Amino acid sequence: MGSTASVALDQSTRVYLKLRKLIVRGRLAPGTRIIETELAQRLDVSRTPVRAALRRLTQEGYVVSQEGGRQMRLSVSPLTREDAREIFRIVAEIEGLAARLLAGRAQAAREPVCQSLEEIDHQLLTVSQATPPSVERIFQLFTDFHRRYVEAGAGPRLLALHNAIKPQADRYRRLYSSTQAARIQASLEEHREIIAGIRAGDGERAHSAVRTNWTNAAERLAEAIQDSGELGSW
Repeated sequence: MGSTASVALDQSTRVYLKLRKLIVRGRLAPGTRIIETELAQRLDVSRTPVRAALRRLTQEGYVVSQEGGRQMRLSVSPLTREDAREIFRIVAEIEGLAARLLAGRAQAAREPVCQSLEEIDHQLLTVSQATPPSVERIFQLFTDFHRRYVEAGAGPRLLALHNAIKPQADRYRRLYSSTQAARIQASLEEHREIIAGIRAGDGERAHSAVRTNWTNAAERLAEAIQDSGELGSW
């Protein structure tokens, strides 16, 4: 029985990861109604792991429920300015703590990370100046920049928290990424302050720089949402 339960858990986790990826990449668009039977058919699994995965996605905010007659109706969470601000602030604190921890380490451990971050930013600048710029490459480089100092500074618990919340921020960044190219220079200037704090071994400066970067990113995104409209809102 234990083995059967383990298999069911593994399948539920796999379904959860597949559905989360579809949501983050916009293949299940904001506001899309979710029907268990259709998802089960699409993923070629029974409804049980789909139901478990949807519970987890609802707890994490990727899916929302509404009253719909006799039962709750599930749909993919809409993208709104206020939700973006909340998510980005949470990510800012998690990543800021990772940067602070990294800044507290020996210079021999910090410097290779700083050099790697500078190289990523150099690539970002180069890609952003191409005609046309590769939106997917820009998205990946931004992801690599933040992931580099988080992995270097965070312990396993902090990294687990980051892994849980960061995809929600990525969902916004990915779906509005085509509007962000003009705002890259401001991000690069903020990145330089993050690097400077880490290189100097100044945990408070590094933490503050990360918080500023994510707070400003939230406002830049809010402008993009204002221009493009909130997706999936009721």
